[in-house]
Amino acid sequence: MGIGRSPSSSSALKWLGFVTAVWVQAISGNNYTFSNYSDALKSLMNLTQLELNSLSVAKDVGKAFGILAGLASDRLSTPVILLIGCFEGLIGYGVQWLVVSRTIQPLPYWQMCVFLCMGGNSTTWMNTAVLVTCIRNFRRNRGPVSGILKGYVGLSTAIFTDVCTALFSADPASFLVLLSVVPFAVCLTAVLFLREIPPAASVAEENEESRYFAVFNIVAVVIAVYLQSYDIIGVKTGAISIAFASVLLVLLASPIAIPFHAYVRSLNHEEDAEEPLLRSEIAEETVVVGAAAAADNELPPSPKLLKEEEEKKRPVLGDEHTIVETMLTVDFWVLFVSFLCGVGTGLAVMNNMGQIGLALGYTDVSIFVSMTSIWGFFGRILSGTISEHFIKKYGTPRPLWNAASQIIMAVGYLVMALAMPGSLYIGSMVVGVCYGVRLAITVPTASELFGLKYYGLIYNILVLNLPLGSFLFSGLLAGLLYDAQATPTPGGGNTCVGAHCFRLIFIVMAITSIVGVALDILLAFRTKDIYAKIHGIKNAKKPSGNHR
Repeated sequence: MGIGRSPSSSSALKWLGFVTAVWVQAISGNNYTFSNYSDALKSLMNLTQLELNSLSVAKDVGKAFGILAGLASDRLSTPVILLIGCFEGLIGYGVQWLVVSRTIQPLPYWQMCVFLCMGGNSTTWMNTAVLVTCIRNFRRNRGPVSGILKGYVGLSTAIFTDVCTALFSADPASFLVLLSVVPFAVCLTAVLFLREIPPAASVAEENEESRYFAVFNIVAVVIAVYLQSYDIIGVKTGAISIAFASVLLVLLASPIAIPFHAYVRSLNHEEDAEEPLLRSEIAEETVVVGAAAAADNELPPSPKLLKEEEEKKRPVLGDEHTIVETMLTVDFWVLFVSFLCGVGTGLAVMNNMGQIGLALGYTDVSIFVSMTSIWGFFGRILSGTISEHFIKKYGTPRPLWNAASQIIMAVGYLVMALAMPGSLYIGSMVVGVCYGVRLAITVPTASELFGLKYYGLIYNILVLNLPLGSFLFSGLLAGLLYDAQATPTPGGGNTCVGAHCFRLIFIVMAITSIVGVALDILLAFRTKDIYAKIHGIKNAKKPSGNHR
């Protein structure tokens, strides 16, 4: 391997991998699109709302098997994990398309549950491959990485919804074709380029990463505004629709310029006199450890000292934790339950958006599905970048941002419970933003508290909240309370029209959100020292970064 070429090619490949990761995330939010074809399934299979919500839960239960992807992340390569995900999604959504398009007769209920579960599980393989690899590649910018990747997951619902509306008039069968074929093709592209590459080793590289992430943020915001504009304008005919889809594809492809720029730039800056960050960190740690060892040598061995040494072997927050060590900490379960309060209630709204819209008098809910997705993007991408800034500047614990979002989420549920004119528009935006914040903040928080070594598995244990939350809040709470208000329809289904259909559901979810706020504040208090330490380390590197 040529010594002169290695740094430049490594930098370009790292960014090329990140671009393909962004593309994978832009098509992996298909789990949040159930509302776009749920009515078709409900009428075709003559389902009650409880039965339909149970199908939705089966979709989210697929995420529970994400534990397998987490275990595989330390044993299988990134391309293999991606391939498993894309083939599983092709089968899961492909069979749903066969049913909705009436190519085959509706399958038995339990079989439909299996294929929805496969579709839901497929995204866990994609997300695990992308998140674990990218956070390891850019471990000094975990907030922006999480915000950008999770932001595109949020946008993916709007991308699928708007493209389907533009090209296929929101036909449910055509929508399912997109869900099965597009992720398969994109993942095959990522298989070629997404790899683990050594992270930044100098201040210059870290600063370069920050600049490139700023470009990714700008492109993502442009895409989000473009999608929202298309929804607001409402002109979705022939030539305009084709033009919309074409421009959207160009915008999604535009980040490919970044790895090319990185390659050219690194060729011109092969010689960099910056002090390596890793070397300076190791030197600092050596001084601290050496001083501690010298102090220990001055004291005679004693039972108390031996006990202290034993306690030192136990990892503290910020150290690498095994799975068992992680699950034995109070902090993990506080994070887990607070995450459940946020994502569980948010999923209930997303899964039932079709019925919420019909209950409030809207015949087409695609704009609300799209709005939840787009505003979810803003929540994800802004919270990742802003929380990183406040850690570097003030050492602000990330969980405080979760607490703030949960307060706003509770207000959003109360607004929807009142069912005032326009309340569903406000609710869609609020739930989208706060759900996005919750996802984008929790991902880096887990890695900062419990380390990166077993991060793939820890992440997928936290993601168990998606099927659990879907079951509790969408399957049980929303399903049972809706059916209690609904009237039967010919053929075995039911329907409900009016503000009363979901009012009690929204009130219960608002109370749950307040519980989440209390847990987030508790976690912020318990982790303030680790974030103060991260703040100190980041600031200690600034003088060496400015020395030339």
